[in-house]
Amino acid sequence: MSNSSRTISSACLLTAPGSAAIAVVRLTGPAVPGFIADHFAKPAKIARCVHGDLMDGKQIIDDAVVVLVDQDTADLNLHGGPWVVQRMLNLLAQTGFEVRSSLEFPLIDEAIDGDTTLNSEVLSHLPLARTELGVRVLLAQTHAWEKLKSAGVPDAADLRCILADRTLDCLLHPRRLALIGAANVGKSTLANQLFARERSITADVPGTTRDWVGEIANVNGLPVMLLDTPGMRDTEDPIEMAAIQRSRGEIGRTDGLILLIDASRPLEGEQSRLLEEFPSAIRVVNKVDRPFGWASDPIGAINTVATIGHGVEELRREIVRFFCGQESIEIAGPRCWTDRQRAVIASAIEQSQRLADL
Repeated sequence: MSNSSRTISSACLLTAPGSAAIAVVRLTGPAVPGFIADHFAKPAKIARCVHGDLMDGKQIIDDAVVVLVDQDTADLNLHGGPWVVQRMLNLLAQTGFEVRSSLEFPLIDEAIDGDTTLNSEVLSHLPLARTELGVRVLLAQTHAWEKLKSAGVPDAADLRCILADRTLDCLLHPRRLALIGAANVGKSTLANQLFARERSITADVPGTTRDWVGEIANVNGLPVMLLDTPGMRDTEDPIEMAAIQRSRGEIGRTDGLILLIDASRPLEGEQSRLLEEFPSAIRVVNKVDRPFGWASDPIGAINTVATIGHGVEELRREIVRFFCGQESIEIAGPRCWTDRQRAVIASAIEQSQRLADL
């Protein structure tokens, strides 16, 4: 689709900032033909890769590959060194382009080539998919909705289920999940199991974790911002005390909690207080390979031995269920992930023909 109706010419860096093998800058607007004629050593061609020098006056900035998408849209495929990219962006700014030097998510319209509104929404949100499963589910949406619409008038109950499903939103926007518990119950060891690598320092000493540690964990395909927090306990150490106070602030901003209980300790003190304070947390009893500190399990928890990974897969399934309402995420099936889609689906519940607007 031609961009000839646009009066503003823009340049958007499509690839992530920083060093890389290649960097792609998309140009759109009426200034594109003139820029290519003045600064590229060869005539560019629509839908063809043309290799040549990009110039600033007589100085070569880079030997690049230029592809014209249409007469007013071009992709500059550069070597990905920071100097090359910044020099090109500076030149574009000097020649009248509105430069978007950092990525905006979802991607702006100028950065995508969708042939339908739904397909454009798929492509614009693709950089937000942090896991292979997220990519697969998102890319399946165009076909999934076409299949649903071609099957006839969808049932209102099915549309309500789709409207209530937040699975794809969770795949694109990682939820925050904090590991909490008394000191030395194995939170960092369990966190390392969920990260699938040693991310947090572990030791059989209370207070080893002095501050909250946050990073994306891939939990059976679901990206989760996992926060490993310091052990909750009374302490006179001012550094540890400050870390515990800060972590409580982070806990207040999370979407979910995992409360870890030590099976070898009695259910009293910090453990009892935490159970009362966080009744809706996912409960995990760790160190179940040791003698229990109570007669039976009265708290309905997942049993783990974090040091060897026992019970971790069950916990992974529970985390997915907690956020998505199901223990595993199927790739196929229509879902919604934008406000526009939700508005269309909500109206289609009463007027099924509105689904054509999707």
